[in-house]
Amino acid sequence: MSTKIAFIGFGGVGQALAELLVTRQIELNASHGLDAEIVAVSDVMKGAVYHPDGLNVTKLLDVVRETGSVEEYPDQPGLIKGWDSLKTIKESNADMIVEVTFTDVNTGEPAITHCRTAFENRKSVITTNKGPIALAYHELADLADKMGVYWGFEGTVMSGTPALRMPMETLAGNDITEIKGILNGTTNYILTEMEKGQSYEASLDKAKQLGYAEADPTSDVEGFDARYKAVILANYIMKAPLSSSDVTCKGITELTGDMVNEALQNNKKWRLLARITKQDGEVKASVQPELLDADDPLAGVAGATNAIMYECDLAGPIMLTGAGAGLTETGYSLLIDLIHYQKQVKLAKI
Repeated sequence: MSTKIAFIGFGGVGQALAELLVTRQIELNASHGLDAEIVAVSDVMKGAVYHPDGLNVTKLLDVVRETGSVEEYPDQPGLIKGWDSLKTIKESNADMIVEVTFTDVNTGEPAITHCRTAFENRKSVITTNKGPIALAYHELADLADKMGVYWGFEGTVMSGTPALRMPMETLAGNDITEIKGILNGTTNYILTEMEKGQSYEASLDKAKQLGYAEADPTSDVEGFDARYKAVILANYIMKAPLSSSDVTCKGITELTGDMVNEALQNNKKWRLLARITKQDGEVKASVQPELLDADDPLAGVAGATNAIMYECDLAGPIMLTGAGAGLTETGYSLLIDLIHYQKQVKLAKI
């Protein structure tokens, strides 16, 4: 039986997942029993298209890349165009909603509403949007559980690097007392460029040229992006109901070349760290630049790479590194969630 999918948002990440579902179709079915069928796309800029029997994904991708609109998809009997996101969620025959809209992380919208609507209509959701998990995790998790549906959000912290699934599954049985990590590749790239003698301004400009930093890099360089990820880690892994206002936050804008050079001379390195600690049942979180000894594993993480370390009472310190961004990597994070969803569906039938 196929898993019918509706994309809410169809930018680079959504298209990357669609591409993976085409190119890995045979392998995914053979290895994981995943037979994914895209039935709908609704995007505020690219339009909407729906067919209950499924869309030709190769044709869909060609059309949107050539014209910028999914509504140029060829007409055929049963094809519907023009539905908005909520109508697509409510009225399509999709089992799974892939929520990859452009969302305001300060409000979590429209992703929070999309998730809530999907759950209320007994549809599962996978998303790479940080807003719903950082701002409404407990409400939405409770609703998904009540309605008996799946909610996956692996890509919200370190893209395709399994920063959430690994501690919850592979490290199950440990008491994780601290999580600390480099959760923003842009700032880490800037700091490692400054270690090479570049100024902050020149390093930021280079990060923009390479696509690591947005035209407005405030969310990265002021630590806001890492703060939202710290909230997700605290809520999901530590089970602590923290909000972003509970996380002390300071970015890298006050670090100067002289400070970075002085640290190097003292065999130390600056890194912007998110840190979540649990002590006597109380969980606290912070994001700020920290001086690390040069031989600290996190100090050795260079460029746009992300890294996270879990302090486990049984396994000891476990560190995970990998890409924290990228279209293919983030599309892959959605695929991880789809595969996990399929495993749960199969278990439910046993």
